[in-house]
Amino acid sequence: MPRTVLILHSSAQRYGSDSQLLAIARGLAPERWRAVCVLPERGELAPMLEDAGAEVVVHPLAVLRRSLFSGAGAAGLARAVAHDRRVLGRLAIERGAAVVHANTSVVLSSGAVARRAGAAHLIHVREIYAGSSGPVASALWPLMRRRLEAADALACVSRAVARQFGGSARAQLLYDGLAEAPGPVDRAAARRSLGIADNRFVIALVGRVSDWKGQDVLVRALAQPALVANGAIALLAGDAYPSSEAHERRLVALVGSLGVTSRVVRLGFCADVANVLGAADVLAVPSTRPEPLGLVAMEGAAAGLPVVASAHGGVTEIVRHGVTGMLVAPGHVGALATALRLLADDPALARRMGEAGRRDVAERFPLDRMLTRLQATYDRLSGPAPV
Repeated sequence: MPRTVLILHSSAQRYGSDSQLLAIARGLAPERWRAVCVLPERGELAPMLEDAGAEVVVHPLAVLRRSLFSGAGAAGLARAVAHDRRVLGRLAIERGAAVVHANTSVVLSSGAVARRAGAAHLIHVREIYAGSSGPVASALWPLMRRRLEAADALACVSRAVARQFGGSARAQLLYDGLAEAPGPVDRAAARRSLGIADNRFVIALVGRVSDWKGQDVLVRALAQPALVANGAIALLAGDAYPSSEAHERRLVALVGSLGVTSRVVRLGFCADVANVLGAADVLAVPSTRPEPLGLVAMEGAAAGLPVVASAHGGVTEIVRHGVTGMLVAPGHVGALATALRLLADDPALARRMGEAGRRDVAERFPLDRMLTRLQATYDRLSGPAPV
């Protein structure tokens, strides 16, 4: 008889942590575990989870948002946590949940739900709060650390994330996993679908538009002489966070003011990321704050692309400088442009790095390994299975 894990997740979209939730739902051994997933809305994710065999419950979860940083926001959050404890605690009891798993640490009520249900409590930490992740995250860190370390276990998606906990025994390293790489994409067809000529050097940046993902850094790099001379094109795939509309407007204005409008292709949200990567020569991850992991860097490497990324955070655990890509100083426009031009001028080097990256991520980050370790954590936290 399988045991139940109640998984609380902060969105119903199709970005990094969402894709990992779907992979978990698809990959749980059905004779051992069944998933009940709680989402704040149905979105695109709910039917995909249901197709994977998970039960989906829609509930307005207490989630960390910028709007909470006020007296009214904090009071509303306390009420939301209490509401989650009542409603989701009852759900956990009714479903016989052995484990309550917060799939991201911004879900704030998982501990209260687990305590109400008498279930084990696991938090997947996909965020960096300590250090250089911005003033709000740094200010929150002492409070968040106490809350996180009250869980029975923490699954940290990188060493960069785990270091926040100073060697705590609760914090275990659990890299996200990649399914087998898809078959090769027809590069010419991918470019035709995006209206890009076959002879252009194409740089992909896949990520939501925000003030730290580095879209502005890449746009400024395009205006550097090194990339003006070869007419490099940037593909920007990803929509804006709800709180980032003003930054998106500034990005559009920056593109115009630098005279690179014809060389920036803004795609918005893309369900077919493989097509975007298939059209590109290189993947850029120029984040100005540390990426907790940088799953997209894994995806780019799996697609056979060299990856040029900022040299901080979890992405440094994926990209091997000079072997599978290049690491550059965060926010340094000139360094980014120079690295990209080097790959544009040496296609053989770019191919070698891309092939090395494909082999490397397949060896180090297989999805099956993540699923095996996650289910072993569920087993350990919940104790012996009932006979």
